[in-house]
Amino acid sequence: DEIPEPHAFTARLAIGGKTYPVQFEEHDHEHAGGKASRDNNMRAAIVHVATDVAVSALVIIGLLLARAFGWRWMDPLVGIVGAVVIASWAISLIRDTASILLDMTPDRTLPAKLKHLVEADGDELTDLHIWRLGPGHLGAILSVATAQARGVAYYRGRLQRFRSISHLTVEVQVKPGSAQP
Repeated sequence: DEIPEPHAFTARLAIGGKTYPVQFEEHDHEHAGGKASRDNNMRAAIVHVATDVAVSALVIIGLLLARAFGWRWMDPLVGIVGAVVIASWAISLIRDTASILLDMTPDRTLPAKLKHLVEADGDELTDLHIWRLGPGHLGAILSVATAQARGVAYYRGRLQRFRSISHLTVEVQVKPGSAQP
């Protein structure tokens, strides 16, 4: 879903009795690989305004029908319909933001994928922490025990295929009796 935002506009700024045009334009580089990210704050604001408009329209329609046809039950019915509309939008927003508030990893298979990649060459993943930094960005800390002469750069190179990991810290522990990296 695209997030609506102004792309270019001009404001007029009055300073000392003179008016100056100030132009705002959208910058042209892409973020997060060019994918549109979902801003839940903007979405909540839009849902809030849309809900207010929808419920207000329903209330007016209900009152007009009650007045025109004597349907006194229409106003409470419209109130219930409005509550259901608000609840459905609120539930979808809560569902999308709960994982953020609970600090959950968006991709539950990522720890297993990282473990498989690190341990494919006989190394041992001794500690792993993954957390969400922001929309589409994860942080990871790995501790690896190895018997090979491999440094941090080796593991960073192997793990760069995971585009969602924006911040990576790797600790390499050499197993006793092994060659030093």
